Amino acid sequence: MQTNLFTTPANTTPANQSSVGTNPLATGTETSLMFTKLLVAQVQNQDPLSPNDPAAFVSQLTQLSQTEALQKLSTLTSTNATVLQGMQALSLGAQVGSNLTVSADTVQISETPAHGSFTLGSPSTATTLVLTGVDGVEHKVSLGMQAAGNVPFVLDPAALGLPYGDYKMRVETSTKESPPMELTGRLNSVRLGSGGAVVLNIAGVGEVSPSAISAFNGKSTVASTN
Repeated sequence: MQTNLFTTPANTTPANQSSVGTNPLATGTETSLMFTKLLVAQVQNQDPLSPNDPAAFVSQLTQLSQTEALQKLSTLTSTNATVLQGMQALSLGAQVGSNLTVSADTVQISETPAHGSFTLGSPSTATTLVLTGVDGVEHKVSLGMQAAGNVPFVLDPAALGLPYGDYKMRVETSTKESPPMELTGRLNSVRLGSGGAVVLNIAGVGEVSPSAISAFNGKSTVASTN
């Protein structure tokens, strides 16, 4: 029986299976291995009297090459992301002990006063900071009349009679504006969370992601550790 590149004797099947398993094109991922097996099977089972257009095989090999390149790019991107997260953790770790300003809608009230601020787009004749505890009870802190712009505030539990605990924060204004709030606190620690995400622990705030940071304020006595 005459054989060539496009026909295979029945008694050579094991050898062919071995060659597919060690084919350089099939090395790497399960996807590329499957692609190569399908390509070899297509070559072996074509009609010898009416072979497929060689250009089709070249096109398929090109597709395989592109698939492998995309897989390698995806792996490289994932590796780079992990490296960048590690570098970010090291960089922020050097800031432990410094005061950071972060976006936050919750505050942890303890013996240390919490410092925060928000920005009004227009003047408000009656401005109130509303703190809601885990028990659902609201505590309102009147900030009076405020001009447009930055409005700082201090939450002193002793002066305001606030029980220690976690509170959700929101601002009520005469103009029905709901500005986002920021808190300034000491960076207590930096850690890598699940999936390698960087997690910051801020005094008076709790755990936040680096994307919440709006300012680095250096080491001062504005806020201290809980």
